[in-house]
Amino acid sequence: MRGPSLTVGIEEEYQIIDPVTRDLTPGFDALVTSDDATAADVKAELHQCQVEIGTRPCANIAELRQELVKLRGLVIKAAGQHGLTIASAGTHPFSNWMNQEMTPKERYLGVKAELQDLAHRLLIFGTHVHVGIEDPEFRIDCLNAARYILPHILCLSTSSPFWFGRNTGLHSYRSIVFKNFPRTGVPRIMNGWSDYADLVDTLTRTRSIPDGSKIWWDVRPHHVYPTLEFRVCDVNTRVDEAVCIAAIIQAVVAKMWKLRRDNMTFRVYASDLIEENKWRAVRYGLGGKLIDFGKKEELPASVLIRELIEWFLDDVLDELGTRKEVEYAFRIMEEGSSAQRQLATYARTGDLRAVVDQLIRETAEGVCEPTLGPPLENYASPIPVVHQHASLTPPSNPAVRGQSVP
Repeated sequence: MRGPSLTVGIEEEYQIIDPVTRDLTPGFDALVTSDDATAADVKAELHQCQVEIGTRPCANIAELRQELVKLRGLVIKAAGQHGLTIASAGTHPFSNWMNQEMTPKERYLGVKAELQDLAHRLLIFGTHVHVGIEDPEFRIDCLNAARYILPHILCLSTSSPFWFGRNTGLHSYRSIVFKNFPRTGVPRIMNGWSDYADLVDTLTRTRSIPDGSKIWWDVRPHHVYPTLEFRVCDVNTRVDEAVCIAAIIQAVVAKMWKLRRDNMTFRVYASDLIEENKWRAVRYGLGGKLIDFGKKEELPASVLIRELIEWFLDDVLDELGTRKEVEYAFRIMEEGSSAQRQLATYARTGDLRAVVDQLIRETAEGVCEPTLGPPLENYASPIPVVHQHASLTPPSNPAVRGQSVP
């Protein structure tokens, strides 16, 4: 029985920022003329203030890190050549989606024509991780089982607490915005590849979708490549966080294969239960609790993430050579997710521009020098949130930068 290749690749969607105003700006057309952007093979996205990169399929996580650092660096340098800068977060802290121009390409104009203002409002940024699984039947088996860990990896990646200048009270507001699209969320349990193929066939025959690319589940079989694509995560701010998430996902697929090889399986849970945990991840992030469905009790998200790594994945990490990258999750839980760090920065400064500056610095961390604008002291007044919920201010203890579940 031949196992999956476990190749791994990442797509990341970045914000194009005016370093003076700290606002989003339509800079893709300028950025794409740079030799660095050409080398990075950057792609347009729905809005002109967005840019997407995608690594090639990598044989292992070490190779993926090298590729991701190179591509991030090229995009940051390309933006700097045009007086722009790059930030990586699931939403922009204060930008107004109504002021942003959509990309005038056939694909995106088609999305706008079909989904109208839902498409214009989709000013969000995500991370997509692909893992190579050549056998379509195992691709579906793995999809069914891996749905369970979607809330866990979302907790680690949350990076969108602000929207339109508001503290939303959530850690992944991006997930809420995307939920307005059809064919999103946690997929139902699929009864084999034929079940999935029949679904796609029905939707294409009825002209509901042109192909499987318009099925936007949190995890899906890719419509062209032999990969399982994990789409639940906010885009990761630090490159180390992105590598960690990719390593965890690869390890989950490797573990699912090991169970199947040994004639074992992983319990598959109903979508309703996983959606409940996803909501908890969206609302509270690492500061909240998730449900252990086997025990039928709620536990701190950090406890269940640690259990996932130390108990479930431990025996595949050394085989994959990714123990260091996967265990970086412990550092995320100690220092706080990007969402928790953003909330802490705003609580300290009262200025959403300071949050943007933090995102710019962390996006370039371990990659290259960031392109920053004038010091905030040069500005007459800060940009505060439109409405501050007192109960949503992060605790002063820096070791616990998140809200607890009431």
